[in-house]
Amino acid sequence: METALSTPHNIQICEVTCDSFRIAWDMTPEDTAKTTHFFIDLSRKEGGDPNRFKHRDVPTKLVAKAVPLPMAVRGHWFLSPRTEYCVAVQTAVRQVDGEYLVSEWSRVVEFCTGDYAMDHLKQLLGKAKGSAGRLLKFFVFYRNQHPEYFQYVRTECGGLMRPAMKDNSGSHGSPINSKLQGVFLSCNTEFDTGLPPNDSPYGPLRFQIPAGNLLNPNTNLYFADFYCMYTAYHYVVLVLAPAGSEGDNFCRSSLPLLDLTANPFLTYIPPQSQGEEPLFCHASDVILEVLYTEPMHLEQGSVVKISGHHQMSQTTANAKKDPSCKVCNISVGR
Repeated sequence: METALSTPHNIQICEVTCDSFRIAWDMTPEDTAKTTHFFIDLSRKEGGDPNRFKHRDVPTKLVAKAVPLPMAVRGHWFLSPRTEYCVAVQTAVRQVDGEYLVSEWSRVVEFCTGDYAMDHLKQLLGKAKGSAGRLLKFFVFYRNQHPEYFQYVRTECGGLMRPAMKDNSGSHGSPINSKLQGVFLSCNTEFDTGLPPNDSPYGPLRFQIPAGNLLNPNTNLYFADFYCMYTAYHYVVLVLAPAGSEGDNFCRSSLPLLDLTANPFLTYIPPQSQGEEPLFCHASDVILEVLYTEPMHLEQGSVVKISGHHQMSQTTANAKKDPSCKVCNISVGR
């Protein structure tokens, strides 16, 4: 009669990405020699007892032929970025009658998947390019807020709009979520006027700053995200960071760098002859969210009152991306 298999122990998770990982564990030499299959049970970490395995002798998830460890796991589940998972393993010997002699389940190990890697962001960038539309001229970046916000900036911050941590809205795997600080600005304009919209869901006051103060050869432009929130229109998140700044150093290793003069979202075209002004353009068919990584003083621009209707609409704060949208999702998860 076949001797029992020992329980796998010392579970190790390594080389974790947004959609894959490698797993290894310790077995006795005798078990290593005779094991024919691995059973791996993987689930999202949730409340309650994480060890929810129903039957010790029935594989509930992946059945894989035994391979040298560490074993790569990808493609068997639709792993999501930045998500906590629980995993346990069981070893097995397939017998002549087709039944399995199995070990006990190992202890449950928890791990968290990573952010989108550069290759994944480039996939997302490719999708965003297809939705950008034609380029329209613009002249100012702007930030709409309620009077209380600007009063706080003046009285408590010395007139300085300080960078705040990016929330978790948009794609779950965007590397800037909860990691990069900045001041969010808009630059979209109306088709008929070439000016910013007269109304805003964020408040009746607008800080506006000449485009050239922020978008110039001394700043770098990065692509950070492309998403929608169950709507027909899409958002593109860009990061503007002064060259050599802390924000620029973060983005350089995490985000695709865009050519300031030749990209489909936000461009700076230098003067073509003496006396000319630079030309600034934005994509017409997406809503651009521009994160500027440095503080901005109100004196760098002006605060003006907006005319129009200011009814609040759905905010994008911590808003989750539509996981079913075929336009803005890539195969590695949300």
